Amino acid sequence: MPDRPTYPGTHIEEILTSQRTITGVPTSITAFIGRTVTGPMGTGEGGTVIIKSFAEYEQIFGELSLDSPVSYAVRDFFLNGGTSAVIVRLVEPSAAGEARLSARTYIDDGIAALDKVNLFNLLCIPPDSFNPQAPESDRDTDNEVYQALAVYCVKRRAMLILDSPVRWTESARRGAFSEIQPTDFGIEGEPGCNAAVYFPRLIEADSLNQNRPTVMPACGAIAGVFARTDDSRGVWKAPAGMDAGISGILQLEINLIEEQSGILNPLGINCLRSLPTIGTVIWGARTLRGADVFSDDYKYVPVRRLALFIEESIDRGTKWAVFEPNDETLWEQIRRSVADFMQNLFRQGAFQGITPDEAYFVRCDDSTITPEDIEQERINITVGFAPLKPAEYVLIQIQQMRLQS
Repeated sequence: MPDRPTYPGTHIEEILTSQRTITGVPTSITAFIGRTVTGPMGTGEGGTVIIKSFAEYEQIFGELSLDSPVSYAVRDFFLNGGTSAVIVRLVEPSAAGEARLSARTYIDDGIAALDKVNLFNLLCIPPDSFNPQAPESDRDTDNEVYQALAVYCVKRRAMLILDSPVRWTESARRGAFSEIQPTDFGIEGEPGCNAAVYFPRLIEADSLNQNRPTVMPACGAIAGVFARTDDSRGVWKAPAGMDAGISGILQLEINLIEEQSGILNPLGINCLRSLPTIGTVIWGARTLRGADVFSDDYKYVPVRRLALFIEESIDRGTKWAVFEPNDETLWEQIRRSVADFMQNLFRQGAFQGITPDEAYFVRCDDSTITPEDIEQERINITVGFAPLKPAEYVLIQIQQMRLQS
């Protein structure tokens, strides 16, 4: 199994604390980027806004609007179990507020706004329009946007939820499943581990259009199911299967049968299925690196999300160490603190293995910290865990470093 270490930059607050307990960070704070009816601009005064319900969204950003697909996505998020959302309102600066957003606005202003957010775990960027009369390019989020934000999600230890392209549905209707490929997004390498696509889109009764059946992007509802699953089962449980039902929809844009999902799933495409007596459910849990041919450590969404959760929690929970002498006494404190955190996850059933030794390990000693690291005031922590799938250990590396004055 390849070792894919990360060495994230760390902003250090000079607060010395005796607290050595590592607290797990939230796992389902979902950021939404797009146009809203009103509300503070993501890059302006007031910046991004954290909301806890769709009613709160309506109070700040306005009601549902046909010109704001993000409003529908946020509604679906809370309807399906979401509890905390970050809203990034964007407008095209060179035109009226209802003008379609350019790729550069999404990327430049979207990232600038998200840089102000302390923590988010999931990212949704609904297409700028779901009007069937609009050009296909308006009904798809630009691949340039997806590519840039997937790279950004690696930096922020977040997962990007992709909506399937409009043309995939027509290809499926023609039986041309060879035309449906996750490579269409152009997201390669590590960013693909932080992204997942779901197909097909949803059909909902649009209350603003006489409850007519309308095709909607699925990302908000999917993020809601993620949040619901995290809350009930843990971030290590796949948000898929019989208990991963999607609420508030009429049907799927196209009904896939088992044989068809059997073609798409091994490619890294997560299918939505309508099952008799069960309803509409998520029927796949792979990242964009989930194609069988890749044999990637982060093939599966829950494995990647668990790793991101562990990394973020340990990174935040060991910042105190950069102000301590970099010696064996410190390393022992770190090992004990991280091991306690991992043991708690083990007790909750997050890992494979009957014993802790089979489930995880923690290293912070002269095998991870060299004399040069000590000279440069770097502390390297290596954590391995056995995820809930047939696999060897997944390795994580955390580095803490005192900022140079």
